[in-house]
Amino acid sequence: MRTWLRALATSLCLVATGVGAALAPALPATPPEHQRTPDQTFLTFPEWYLVHSPAEYAAYLGTGAPASRFPLFSHIGQFWQSYGAINGQIQAWPFNGGYHLMVMVIGVSTTVEYALKGVYERTIGRLAEGLRSGAPVEEERFAARYAQSYVDFIRVDPWYQFDFASQLKMLWRDVPMAGPDLLRKWERRYLLTTELLVKAGYARMIKLGTQTLYDPPKPVTAVVLSRNPAPGPACSLGDVDGSDHPDYRPLGPIVAKGPQLATIPRYEGFTTYAVWLAAQDIDFLSVAGNQGEIVISELVSPAWALQQGRLLFEQPILTRPGQRRVVIAVPIAQLGQELRRAAHARDTVEHVYDF
Repeated sequence: MRTWLRALATSLCLVATGVGAALAPALPATPPEHQRTPDQTFLTFPEWYLVHSPAEYAAYLGTGAPASRFPLFSHIGQFWQSYGAINGQIQAWPFNGGYHLMVMVIGVSTTVEYALKGVYERTIGRLAEGLRSGAPVEEERFAARYAQSYVDFIRVDPWYQFDFASQLKMLWRDVPMAGPDLLRKWERRYLLTTELLVKAGYARMIKLGTQTLYDPPKPVTAVVLSRNPAPGPACSLGDVDGSDHPDYRPLGPIVAKGPQLATIPRYEGFTTYAVWLAAQDIDFLSVAGNQGEIVISELVSPAWALQQGRLLFEQPILTRPGQRRVVIAVPIAQLGQELRRAAHARDTVEHVYDF
């Protein structure tokens, strides 16, 4: 009797499981060429910190603040802190040698750059800055424009493709060599010329090595969404809101209701499109073939409290007292919910790390 009851219970469980599976809609399969390993959402944070740090630097220079006061040494510490914290989260997956190599190369090179620049700014730079009579010189204003152009570029494209040589030509062609505070002008011109020359040469070397070791990355990320976004004016379902978000592309058959497989831009564009989709109450079911966790960084006020997912670590924004960066891992199914919460709370979604 006991054996018969056990068999009956097992049969009922199997039937219930089958019914549940039949009722749950199957997710569209992400094509193999669009799949990426689950550890990459974590590993991309250290890579993107080297976008966030120059962005903070550019914003700082844009205010006219003295370059010698920017906390370059603290930014070195934040990069390696983030890399260590991320490494602690990915032990369950196979070692991603190629990605770790890339992060180490950019991390070490940035550490050397920031350390040398930090020493210079705290000595020669600070002395020349102190001898300046008043407003920033033209070379300082050029440095702020160059820093912002660089950040705008690397949000979309690899840093080594930036045209440092053109910036050097503009410095010597467009910025007057004479004028007030001549000592500060030529000190800044020397620093900028040295930086641009070194970076132009290093960029060529890294570009050659990258092309040799790595295949060109796909510029899009495949996602499975809870539904298609609503068509914009004069747009078909396959060309949703072409005026503002033209790079949303359904993959395979277009589904009027239910889960939709599509591609959206990668890198900076992924954050923009993810916020746009979440604002329409659309949820993510899969990203790059993954249904586990995805990493988000947000810039928040002191009153912020964790509501979704896990807090991985946090960092103060050193040039903006009272603001901090929180880095959290949320289940992909809760990504849209977290983005809507951030919008409602007026927290800034700095980046969604799309594998």
